[in-house]
Amino acid sequence: MLPTENPFPPGDADRHFLWQMLVERDIDAFLAADWGMVDGDFAHDRFFGLHAHKSEIPDSWRLAFPTLESYRDEWLRQAESAKLTRYAEPVREALFRATNLRDIDISGDRAVAHKKFDGTVALEGGGVEVLSWQTLYFASRIDGRWKLTGFVGYMPFPLGRARTA
Repeated sequence: MLPTENPFPPGDADRHFLWQMLVERDIDAFLAADWGMVDGDFAHDRFFGLHAHKSEIPDSWRLAFPTLESYRDEWLRQAESAKLTRYAEPVREALFRATNLRDIDISGDRAVAHKKFDGTVALEGGGVEVLSWQTLYFASRIDGRWKLTGFVGYMPFPLGRARTA
């Protein structure tokens, strides 16, 4: 299976839709720096996001995005910055290659999607941009359509180890 292919068959309609929303549409909108492509994917009235700052210590995670507008502004800032970066390979393919969304838990009208970024994008002039974090997305089916209600993002990947003693 190619990284650009949805791993969930159309018969698994909920997971298929959530993958398209959180991977395909998100990547395409990010590369275009076009928030309008994803704006309809959010529950505007209840969305919030925690920023883990790549820390394994949950006590350090912060409510950096108390509103959708605050997240939108940061997302657009990152997208504009990425547009200025000189990559040595097709960045869309690299982002798909680095993105893994295979675990989506659904119970009734609620879903949790486990999205991981684990890879690199080659930079012009040498070197790579490392993509190494993970995000838990929370979604609700609202008026028959899945909408993002929040996330815990920018957690390190992999996330810690179980204590052995």
